Amino acid sequence: MERSASIAQVTSGGTRPILVVDDDAKIVQLVRTYLEREGLEVIDAADGRSALDAIEAHHPALVVLDLMLPEIDGLSVARAVRRTSETPIIILSARGTTADRIAGLGVGADDYLPKPFSPAELVLRVQRVLARTNPPRTTPGTNTLGSGDLAIDLDRHDVVLAGRRVPLTDVEFRLLVAIIDADGRVLTRDQLLDAVYRADADAILDRTIDVHVGRLREKLNDSAGDPRVIATVRGVGYKAVRRRSTATSAAAAEQSA
Repeated sequence: MERSASIAQVTSGGTRPILVVDDDAKIVQLVRTYLEREGLEVIDAADGRSALDAIEAHHPALVVLDLMLPEIDGLSVARAVRRTSETPIIILSARGTTADRIAGLGVGADDYLPKPFSPAELVLRVQRVLARTNPPRTTPGTNTLGSGDLAIDLDRHDVVLAGRRVPLTDVEFRLLVAIIDADGRVLTRDQLLDAVYRADADAILDRTIDVHVGRLREKLNDSAGDPRVIATVRGVGYKAVRRRSTATSAAAAEQSA
């Protein structure tokens, strides 16, 4: 069977598997069939505890995660993953209310697809998340953004704050880049949805942006009341707090010396 280069090439040479976590064997087999058609290796787990064991043992490229699981529920699995890893997570669940989606994205999931679902759509979402989270490796520092003591390497998807690397999910990284790149201009939630989710933006709730901004602020040690990086513009959206980057300040000082 011919491998699909568009999706297989972004999984570190195809060596890291996709983990499918669901206690419904029929759904696992359906998802496995469609992903394997794209040349991806698939492993599976039927409960939350086995899922965490598989993640630790196999370091999957992406996790497709049900929420209603035996042993440990899906939200708890996602929280546990996010404490130690930025492994992409796509939630696939029969719980598809607005509150459920916000809860899933709020614990760090990269995408959320309610059941019943289209297997072809799931493959497309897997493909997009893998492509976003596995950028080509390039020389560090060739394409960067900066604000104060915050430095963003766009090519390597690295964020450093005051000399400390800040691990971000793909969604959080895209959100931060969009806000910082706007250079103080206010971005509405719809504009941020377009920047983060692109073609899928119409299917995502605008409140999702608030959830991701909250997680991003926590990781950057920022606060809504006294923002150093991201400021809220009530009734509109968010903007970057304009601060001279340390790199720019150093260069200016060197020129004036």
